[in-house]
Amino acid sequence: MTTDKRLLGSWGEERAAEYLRRKRWKIVGMNYTTRFGEIDLIAENRNYIAFVEVKMRRNADFAQAREFVTPHKQRRIRLAAESWLEANPTKKQPRFDVMEVYAPDGIATKTPEFVFFENAF
Repeated sequence: MTTDKRLLGSWGEERAAEYLRRKRWKIVGMNYTTRFGEIDLIAENRNYIAFVEVKMRRNADFAQAREFVTPHKQRRIRLAAESWLEANPTKKQPRFDVMEVYAPDGIATKTPEFVFFENAF
């Protein structure tokens, strides 16, 4: 992955975390990585622990961002989440969410658009 794509992805994850905080979620992890895969954001509220895949795009002209969360990617996220849950037991209901972040001007975008899919897979 190129540095520009990494920077854009990190920027999108930060914006997604800010969005969730405004919705009263607490971010308990970012970029959690195991040999199985990576989880972009781990957030919790009163009832749920959410493993959030963030997909950043400039627009949806080619496809909606969530379409890039393939079954293979979902499997890797599930395995990474199992690893996190083993190390961080909780009574909260786990859930897998997808956050689309659309930023037409890349990191110069003043107000990105968010589409949040709860319980996406």
